[in-house]
Amino acid sequence: MAAGGETQYLFKVLVVGEIGTGKTSLIKRYVHSIFSENYKSTIGVDFALKKIKDLAPNSLIRLQLWDIAGQERFGNMTRVYYKEAHGAFIVFDVTRDETFDLAQRWKNDIDNKVTLPNGDPIPVVLLANKCDMAGLSRNSEELTRYCQENGFATWFETSAKNGTNVDEAVNFLSLRMLDNHSQENSGGGEEDDLVRPGLADPAAKKSDGGCC
Repeated sequence: MAAGGETQYLFKVLVVGEIGTGKTSLIKRYVHSIFSENYKSTIGVDFALKKIKDLAPNSLIRLQLWDIAGQERFGNMTRVYYKEAHGAFIVFDVTRDETFDLAQRWKNDIDNKVTLPNGDPIPVVLLANKCDMAGLSRNSEELTRYCQENGFATWFETSAKNGTNVDEAVNFLSLRMLDNHSQENSGGGEEDDLVRPGLADPAAKKSDGGCC
């Protein structure tokens, strides 16, 4: 609960995209500040936990990062995985055009299966991963226009290998989720010190900042 006036939040964040786009590597980079070339493909769903302190004044944000296997491919189980999510990252690989072509299908799948309490889509950030690969970054104007036309909150070029824009992307989405929460609760009524609407908290069985 809150300590010294600190407000705690728990947000569920989906991390989706095609097989091999680097979803697990991005999460490992963010949570543990490590990178390996030898991660195995995720099967089903995996979880990672991370605390962010004072991103907003007197706040502690607990992120549940749901690493959803690319093999799920918009299947029936994604409805279960997406339930009660507050935000999402869709990851594509700048070295494989087909993973970008399928990003909109992942976005549509999320929009069709989970919404905010007011019925709006959850904020989704597009990650152009593996930007460390020389000469393979995408045109920024093209991506900005694509995000505007398809309902993405924004986009970032990222690299799990060297950490480029990983923290920045997570902080952006976290602030957007905080803003949505503030709007939802602006009608009055006192908030709980720990805001975790309906989530099963894996932290009960794992330490913060860990991966199962």
